[in-house]
Amino acid sequence: MLTAHLNSLATSLFSFLMTLALVLSFVMLGSHWLRNHVLAFAAESWVIAALSASVAYYGHYKELYVIAGLTALFRGALLPYLLLRLVNRLKIDREFTPLFRPASGMVVGAVLILIAFALSSSIGDKLGITNNITLMALTAMFGLNLIGFLLMVVRSEAISHILGLLVIENGIFLGSQILVPGLPILLELVILFDLLIIVMTFGILVRYLKVHAGTTSSRDLQKLVG
Repeated sequence: MLTAHLNSLATSLFSFLMTLALVLSFVMLGSHWLRNHVLAFAAESWVIAALSASVAYYGHYKELYVIAGLTALFRGALLPYLLLRLVNRLKIDREFTPLFRPASGMVVGAVLILIAFALSSSIGDKLGITNNITLMALTAMFGLNLIGFLLMVVRSEAISHILGLLVIENGIFLGSQILVPGLPILLELVILFDLLIIVMTFGILVRYLKVHAGTTSSRDLQKLVG
């Protein structure tokens, strides 16, 4: 297993990258500005690309270099570009009706990270996992998934919902790089292609809502139900 043969430098590097990915997800919780959300997602994707490259180097998985490059290109550049273009076209700069204030959202996010840690520790105890990197990968994966769900619940703008979904997928992808680094490259490519299709489809839907409903806020759309 990859995590069983890591030296102290690799362990520190993996820990730093996973922690940084979690910190960047808090940038989305701590700001109402959609542009900040997109840039934080882009930075988080670059961090995950760096993690993939690190796993490729220390685990001798040469195919992961390709995945790292595609992750940086698609998740870190192309998807943020499409989202920023959508934000500019719709002229929606920020969330106007969030369920929580930024500070409250970050507190809830911290609680979710603690829940993710407790869940990972419980799974580790049941499976006999004692490796710190494996436990941290589980914590980061569950933490990003929970924060992604939180973004989808507490934010009203459709673009925030898209970002929440992408953060969830980032969490799953991050976990897979540590827990199952030998995942077939074809499957990874399919996932990246699916993400592109999802964002493009959501973009078309959001523009349609803006033109025909006059809003992209889920709370405003609920008022239209008669």
